[in-house]
Amino acid sequence: MPFRNNYTGLAGYSHDPDVQPVQAGVLLVNLGTPTAPTARAVRPYLAEFLADPRVIEYPRWLWWLILHGVILRLRPKRSAHAYARIWDIRGSPLRFGSEALATALQTEIARQRPQAPVKVALAMRYGEPSVRQAIEQLQREGVRRLLVLPLYPQYSGTSTGSVLDAVADTIKQLRWPPELRIVNDYHDEPAHIEALARSIERWWAANGRGDKLLLSFHGIPERYLHEGDPYFCQCHATARLLRERLQLDQQQLVVSFQSRVGRERWLHPYTDATVRRLAAEGVRKLDVACPGFAVDCLETLEEIAMQNRDFFIGAGGEALRYIPALNDSPDQVDSLAALVLRHTQGWPEFAADYDAAAHRQQRIQAGQRATAVRAGHE
Repeated sequence: MPFRNNYTGLAGYSHDPDVQPVQAGVLLVNLGTPTAPTARAVRPYLAEFLADPRVIEYPRWLWWLILHGVILRLRPKRSAHAYARIWDIRGSPLRFGSEALATALQTEIARQRPQAPVKVALAMRYGEPSVRQAIEQLQREGVRRLLVLPLYPQYSGTSTGSVLDAVADTIKQLRWPPELRIVNDYHDEPAHIEALARSIERWWAANGRGDKLLLSFHGIPERYLHEGDPYFCQCHATARLLRERLQLDQQQLVVSFQSRVGRERWLHPYTDATVRRLAAEGVRKLDVACPGFAVDCLETLEEIAMQNRDFFIGAGGEALRYIPALNDSPDQVDSLAALVLRHTQGWPEFAADYDAAAHRQQRIQAGQRATAVRAGHE
């Protein structure tokens, strides 16, 4: 019986520095998306997502019964209908939007560090390309230093924490893991706040300003907050900084939380209840932005721009206007590039004076010296 290795490596790996390049990598990670807006495609995506113990902290046996006995029998069809409302010829907005952001970030880093052998890649926490697939591909491309950047401005164990789990599960199985750094959050980065403010200001300049601005963040169960998750506080920190930058008072800018599931109490106030309340209080035009989402997706394009628009109008409002996410806008790309360059300080590939040709020559010479030493001992 052949011996089975416990760790994965590169088949046929060459130690020749002239053959094996060395690169640094930046791995962007977003939530994920089904491959098609059909119940058949949505079901395995939801099964992977909702089976994550970081997302649902129930006893595993109990949650397995609920998930497979109820949720996965009913929800895929409803979710598929929602995805179909936002799907276009390019596919899933979260997928192609995230790909566009990764491409733009690669271009910007190359502009600022033209000699740097830096590879920007994209992974999805659920679905494909998976975190494991992306890291293993980067390894095949010679990446020896890796910065992981989850596209969640605010940290939560349900999102960034889950990405860290996936990275750790992959790294611990590699024979030669890369040097690793991780961006925990960027909720209060000045460049990020400025990017959000400019996007809102540009939207107002083009479309006029509504009666109020609502910032809707994705929700999590409230008990996670009491057990130490910083997400709620970081959402309010983002809102406060954005309010100050836009020079709005607490009556002009309102915060709420969307996308709750089940009967458990989640972070509140809830977005659907808030838009109805504001309409009943006489708000005619409501502008909504979602600063917790780097790229537009189901939760912004369908839940906010469609569902909650209908709730608002049904409660007496005139218009709910969704302000798009930053997506691959120059401001977002610039802010993420600055974040990457700060978090990779000390790595030679990111240095402003890095000389790829000289570094490669040094490695070749070192290899030649090592070969000569080995030959002398033979």
